[in-house]
Amino acid sequence: MDHMHLMTVFVAVGEQESFAAASRSLNLSPAAITRAVAALEEKLGAQLLQRTTRHVRLTEAGQRYLDDCRSILASIEEANDAVAGGDTTPKGKLNITASVLFGKVFVTPCIVQYLKEYPEVDIAAYFLDRPVNLIEEGMDVAVRLGHLSDSSMKALRVGRMRRVLCASPEYLARHGVPQHPSDLERHSIIAASHLAPRVEWKFGLGEDSLTVRLKPRLTITSIDSAIRAAVDGLGICRLLSYQMAEELADGRLRIILPEYEEEPWPVHILHRESKYGSSKVRKFIDLLAQQLRAHPHLN
Repeated sequence: MDHMHLMTVFVAVGEQESFAAASRSLNLSPAAITRAVAALEEKLGAQLLQRTTRHVRLTEAGQRYLDDCRSILASIEEANDAVAGGDTTPKGKLNITASVLFGKVFVTPCIVQYLKEYPEVDIAAYFLDRPVNLIEEGMDVAVRLGHLSDSSMKALRVGRMRRVLCASPEYLARHGVPQHPSDLERHSIIAASHLAPRVEWKFGLGEDSLTVRLKPRLTITSIDSAIRAAVDGLGICRLLSYQMAEELADGRLRIILPEYEEEPWPVHILHRESKYGSSKVRKFIDLLAQQLRAHPHLN
């Protein structure tokens, strides 16, 4: 069998961890899928998948080979696009990731517009509040908030956002408005973060920065729930400005201590390093960058 075909089948099985799902996605019979994987393992002399009656799992060698196959197949597609002049109609599948709320507010409208414009593309969007490794998890495009540490990706800066303290007018009327970060120790704190007995909030820039260690009254992993608690007057919360844009606009929340804010967080679009530019990836990045750069909450 053609080696590129074998790799394509293996990637479909490995990503979906299912022979049946790969059969449906590639429009091949289950027997053809099984034969292709067996032929590839025989050709390589290595077991790529562990099969049971209920599950399919990648072996360690299979995970490494899956990453390599994704890269090779993407390079072939991108090389074909480049030879065709880069103006071919986007087609195929795009995997995109962003944080949950950012994906809902900013990325989903771009996805909908893109899919309407390019009917031959399918998109899988993974909105997760955890770091996603683009290569290991097969992502084509990611949106990252904050300073970057991964230099192996191409990054396009498209905006910035503030990290702000907020509280309801009702809470501030009852407890007063803090004038300095140290005043927060006397206030009810809502921490939108992983459960921990204390939080450390950093304020200011450079040599003038300071860190305040606080014991939250409420620690909660849901940003929406933290906003609700702040709106209901429980205390002071610290969030990214876009996360509570509606509440700030209609006066249900007020920003406090703006003069002590950290440096704004950058917003980047990330994609995998490549010699060529895949038409479907490039056009999506162009659309997303245009939309994010024009959004008032990111600039």
